[in-house]
Amino acid sequence: MKITKIVLSAAMLVAPIAIHAQTTVKHLQPNEKAAIADGVWAGDTLYLSGQLASPVTPADTAKGTPAVYGDTKTQAASVFAKIQTLLKAQGLDMKDVVKMTVFLAGDPANGGKLDFAGMQSEYVKYFGTKDQPNKVARSAVQVAALAAPWALLEIEVIAVKSK
Repeated sequence: MKITKIVLSAAMLVAPIAIHAQTTVKHLQPNEKAAIADGVWAGDTLYLSGQLASPVTPADTAKGTPAVYGDTKTQAASVFAKIQTLLKAQGLDMKDVVKMTVFLAGDPANGGKLDFAGMQSEYVKYFGTKDQPNKVARSAVQVAALAAPWALLEIEVIAVKSK
């Protein structure tokens, strides 16, 4: 009888932990050919993959001209808008972002110098504003280069759905 009470007591202690440990995971696949997910939901937390800028001027294969992506400020504007769009598609907004990591590369057009101010000038349009006063925990690191040779920055975020 004493052993049965001990076993039942132990089971009652472990059961809530086992229930809590079950987290639903959902991968956001942009398409079947994509190498990575746009993001991954783990419970109420969305982990967005690093986002790169869209071209300001698309490539013109007929003329043989490459796409133009612009400077750090221009790329940051594109990336923050893309992040906002991805969040909205998931029922979230910039106010739900809790952590951001910014990877910055030097701009060859700027003598290879990093343009943190260009990125920051776009960041403050989304965070710490009158309409959206929340600021995120953020890391910004300088990298030698990014996977896309034209990319001057890549930004990944973690957002949490508020209850």
